[in-house]
Amino acid sequence: MRYLLISVCFFCFGCASFSKKNNFNPAAITGNINNPYFANPKQDYIYKANIEVYDNTFGGIFIVKKTDKHQHRIVFTTEMGNKLFDFSFNKDLFKVNYILDDLDKKILINILKKDFKVLISENLKTEETYSLNTTTIKKTTLDNKTYYYFETPELSKVIRANYKKEKVRFLFTKINDTIAQEIEITHTNIKLKIKLKSIN
Repeated sequence: MRYLLISVCFFCFGCASFSKKNNFNPAAITGNINNPYFANPKQDYIYKANIEVYDNTFGGIFIVKKTDKHQHRIVFTTEMGNKLFDFSFNKDLFKVNYILDDLDKKILINILKKDFKVLISENLKTEETYSLNTTTIKKTTLDNKTYYYFETPELSKVIRANYKKEKVRFLFTKINDTIAQEIEITHTNIKLKIKLKSIN
């Protein structure tokens, strides 16, 4: 009987949701998610970038430009100005304008597409709200993936998770008004890390 109870407890804990495992406390929904970091069409967002993918490291300049109400252009170049990739986003449409042969892998392009869409998505519907100490956490769905947005009160972190565990972490630090001076994207299940440091 004792072993049965232990097994049941282990099973229940193992099936706990991501929010319960991380001790999120349910709270009333207080509004939609607002991401201001790449929302100004008059601003060129320029970062020094370091991308570690599998066993390769690429350094250069990462540029984000909002070109219209629902359009963004994201370009990554070497410091000498040679393009490594060039992507366009228009609502749910995504276009690869250029990508270096070494990076031209369908699975990698799809991952970058998802990551960068998180960076530029400005307004998202809050599905559930939680609190953790002084942090408000808002859950939403983007491209059929679950994300948790952490507000302290500015947006400081985003986590993509499945039902049980974290898959991708976005950290926004050294926030100056509506610009995150430093951004870090880390994947837990593949070797991919992106570090951005503003040089505006």
